[in-house]
Amino acid sequence: MIRDTSAQDRRVEPQQQANPRRPLWLAAGAVGAALVLAWLLWGWMGSSRSVSSERLRFAQVERGTLVRDAAVNGRVVAAVSPTLYAPAGGTVTLKINAGDTVKQGDVMAVLDSPELQNELQRERATLSQLEAEVSRQRILAQKASLLAKREADDAEVTRLAALRDLQRAERGFELGAIAEVEYLRAKDAMASADIRAKHAGSAAGLETQDVALALKTQQQLLERQRLLTANLERRVDELNVRAPVDGIIGTLNVADRAVVVANTALMTVVDLSRLEVELAMPESYAEDLGLGMAAEVRIGAVTATGKISAISPEVVNSQVLARVRFDGEQPAGLRQNQRVSARVLFEEKPDVLMLARGPFIEAQGGRHVYVMDGDIAVRTPISLGATSVSAVEILDGLKPGDRVVIAGTDNFQDAERVAINN
Repeated sequence: MIRDTSAQDRRVEPQQQANPRRPLWLAAGAVGAALVLAWLLWGWMGSSRSVSSERLRFAQVERGTLVRDAAVNGRVVAAVSPTLYAPAGGTVTLKINAGDTVKQGDVMAVLDSPELQNELQRERATLSQLEAEVSRQRILAQKASLLAKREADDAEVTRLAALRDLQRAERGFELGAIAEVEYLRAKDAMASADIRAKHAGSAAGLETQDVALALKTQQQLLERQRLLTANLERRVDELNVRAPVDGIIGTLNVADRAVVVANTALMTVVDLSRLEVELAMPESYAEDLGLGMAAEVRIGAVTATGKISAISPEVVNSQVLARVRFDGEQPAGLRQNQRVSARVLFEEKPDVLMLARGPFIEAQGGRHVYVMDGDIAVRTPISLGATSVSAVEILDGLKPGDRVVIAGTDNFQDAERVAINN
């Protein structure tokens, strides 16, 4: 059997007719791709560096109210924490231990001061002596007054007797019963008795004043001694060191049965019911601080408000200490020396251009920023105004809506244009 050629046959498809518009679309696409490539090449050629956007942080310029503030650290301190000192030298006997709770008026320590006790006993003896002297002076004053009064009464009796003699002599002289010499002698006696009576009365008054002044002098000495004795009794009573406030014993500066001199620090009492926050403000904020400024204190998850109640008059280690007093009731659970963070509010500036705060301020010195122009970051000069914890005021160089690189510009190395890779 003779085979045919069917195994060698191959089917041929009919050729499609070519589209006369296809070359035009291809040419237009090639031209567009060339333009895009040229634009990209121009951007890349104009930038001296290329940085990934993942290493950067961006923010947009916007208009709003800028709250000028400062974020600082602080610690909780007691508003009342008096330190007690030894009122005199002696041996200390402690009645409490560190950490004990005390009430106002509780005796916490006793000082044994033999010198002060002896001085008190001497002054008490002097006081008793002066009290007896004043009593004696009262008796002497009464006696002197009685003697002076008796002499004045005797002089008055003598004057009355002389007056009666003069009256008899005058009647006798008028009747011719006695001589004129007798009448004149009686008249002279009357004048002498009258003078003695007047002098006796004056002497009695002076004597009364004299003894009254002497008594007053002794009474003043007695009062002075009483004050001196009372002061010594107060000093001796202060040897019993009492708690000035309710609180706990913070620190003990001396050991039990220790011998101390006057004005030695003994212990500190901490009143935990009245706590404040002590802020360590940088020296740069010293001129802006003022009494009564508002502050927000963050204690864990709790935020409390307060006002600055005191400012240190000196700068120590480039810091100024300020005290914040809580508004109303203080937060619960506060502890002495607990670390907290706070924000001090200086002022509010409404309707200003603002930009989120970032490392660009330090990296560019606050004089330049990188503004995004498409995928290119362009170095732009600016002027900054007030700063806060979260934002800065833009005075010149930017407009609302500008997208600015606020972190990561240290990789730009001050280049004028930087390409940003997405």
